[in-house]
Amino acid sequence: MPETKLPIETVLEIRDSCLCLAAQRAARLLARRFDRVFAPLGLTNGQFSLLVALSADWSPRLGTLAELLAMDHATVTAAMRTLSRHGLVTLETDPADARARIPRLTEAGRARVARAVPLWRAEHARINAALEPEARAALPDLLGQLARAAGSAPDS
Repeated sequence: MPETKLPIETVLEIRDSCLCLAAQRAARLLARRFDRVFAPLGLTNGQFSLLVALSADWSPRLGTLAELLAMDHATVTAAMRTLSRHGLVTLETDPADARARIPRLTEAGRARVARAVPLWRAEHARINAALEPEARAALPDLLGQLARAAGSAPDS
């Protein structure tokens, strides 16, 4: 089969206009930044998100938690096992369905979230300060619109 190469203009067009690539690049950079912030607490940004979600007054199954955070169920399950090994959550059997698990924060988990939230707020403020005021105001809504548009695509 002959080698097919894209023109450099096409490569640059995709680099400069692809929403998926732009979102992935931004997400990776933000993830690394927050991973560094949470490292002294022994957390990753993903673990922080899971712990925060469990801090509310509710008892979601793992699948519900995965949906809330737009995460893969297997990823949430693996992360919960890690958090459980570190004593930050417990995984209880759902009384309504013995196959399902309900994660619950331990006191150590609540304490870790309490220490992490001020770090998150401070880092979030630093990022917001680097954005133009108009972009800072519009970004959450635009990202929400993008997520809804991406989520509304028909399954193939």
